Order: sequence, then C-alpha cells, then structure tokens
Amino acid sequence: MKKLLYSFLILSSATLFAQQKLAIADNMIGTEALFNSKGTSMQVVKVYTSGSELPANLKKFSSVFTNGVTEYKSLDGVKLSKITLASLNKQKDLPANNPVFIDDFKFTDSSTMISTEVPATSKIKEYNGKPTLYIHTK
Repeated sequence: MKKLLYSFLILSSATLFAQQKLAIADNMIGTEALFNSKGTSMQVVKVYTSGSELPANLKKFSSVFTNGVTEYKSLDGVKLSKITLASLNKQKDLPANNPVFIDDFKFTDSSTMISTEVPATSKIKEYNGKPTLYIHTK
C-alpha cells in the first residue's frame, strides 16, 4: 500500500511541476516562465491572489483567474508577438467566436490576445457538442 501511495505522490508532483502558470503582460496571455525568460525587459507589476482584486483593465479575466494572476509589464519598448484567440480558431477551421481553453481555463472573449511564443500543444476536443480548441502549455 505504501508503494502505491508513494507512486501516486511522485506522479502528482511531476504533473504539477510540468505545467506553467499563466500570466498577463500588456493585455496578453502568456506564462510566467516566458515572461521571466525575457530578463530585465519584463517587470512584475503585481501578483493578484484572487479574481476580485484585479484592476479595471484586467477585470475581463476575473472569471478565468479566480485564484489570481501575475501581471507583467514590458520595458524598453519590447514588443512581444501575439495573436487573437479568434485567429487561432480560424487557423484550426473553427468558428472565430468559439471559446478556447488554455491550460483548462476557459476564455470566451475571442479578442483575447495570447503570446505566439508560448510553447504549447493544441488539440481539438468536443465541448458542449462543438469542436473546441484546447491549448496546453508545457
């Protein structure tokens, strides 16, 4: 029984550490690892611990990031490459206004921007009887 418990704990911790935490920079979704990899070009503005704390410019994400999110700001005029979720849906031959799931967070606003540098895998799965794009960061 102990071996089974230890195996479960090891597998659970490996899964937990394999996922990257989503973050926001300049009104765009990315990962903390991506933004941190930019070094001094990116600065943490604030870490919000709940969706109710989000400022007015991030309120549209309050239903998604109920447990909070880290907000970054790009410095030195750094431009990050980004794309809308509507464009990603179109690339996969899905309706532009379909919701998109990013690491199991449901984004319903198709004008939401995501960094093109987010290392990700994507699949189309059924959600409420419709084909839906699921993106998983690695």
